[in-house]
Amino acid sequence: MPNIVVLIKQVPDTWSERKLTSGDYTLDREAADAILDEINERAVEEALLIKEAQGGEVTVLAAGPDRATEAIRKALSMGADKAIHINDPAIHGSDAVQTSYILAAALGQIEGIELVIAGNEATDGRAGAVPAIIAEYLGLPQLTHLRKLTVDGERIAGERETDEGVFKLEATLPAIVSVTEKINEPRFPSFKGIMAAKKKEVQTFTLADLGVDPETVGVANAGTKVTGVTPKPARTAGAKIVDEGEGGNQIATYLVGQKII
Repeated sequence: MPNIVVLIKQVPDTWSERKLTSGDYTLDREAADAILDEINERAVEEALLIKEAQGGEVTVLAAGPDRATEAIRKALSMGADKAIHINDPAIHGSDAVQTSYILAAALGQIEGIELVIAGNEATDGRAGAVPAIIAEYLGLPQLTHLRKLTVDGERIAGERETDEGVFKLEATLPAIVSVTEKINEPRFPSFKGIMAAKKKEVQTFTLADLGVDPETVGVANAGTKVTGVTPKPARTAGAKIVDEGEGGNQIATYLVGQKII
């Protein structure tokens, strides 16, 4: 019966207007609607499917400010058993390596973890590297970018699809995996699940609780730095072609000019 931890993240809705702050050029999380990242819903769904087939327990783990509890409750309402919320102002602006270090420290506090499931990349940062970095910190085998996952006793297997073909991967537990949008279709929380989520345990950790020095994380200590931003230009009207007998040729010329054909 696997003990599963799912890494989740609250991100700005991709349909909202997203922007960076004018001070340190970090993501302005108050400027857009915040949601549980859709790829994380699929990660939670995969954990729940394993639990329903084999038993065990599903814990969700998130790092973020106070409002990240909304994403946590969404995952709990889907059926996760409990949650851990890393909430510390010093985390603000941490890059992928720092975030991975913090999450790895939190995972080290959880006893009996057999499987960690994450999305392949968040829709805000799009780094796609956090699960692999965590695996390196914890010394775990990693099966990343999976479209299919099976757990059989102490072994896990998966399929990774790339432009070159489909690769079959195997490892022994404990391990960490990341999944793509092809892994499953996540369930909608039921009313019963939503009500039950309000009573489920959410444990909060600070960096001090995890033994992480705040001087090693955060925007001031990140390995990358944004020095400036330029807003995307407003959309302009497209080229309009009136067909007076040469419309086809004009369209073809336009497409060639745009290097579309």
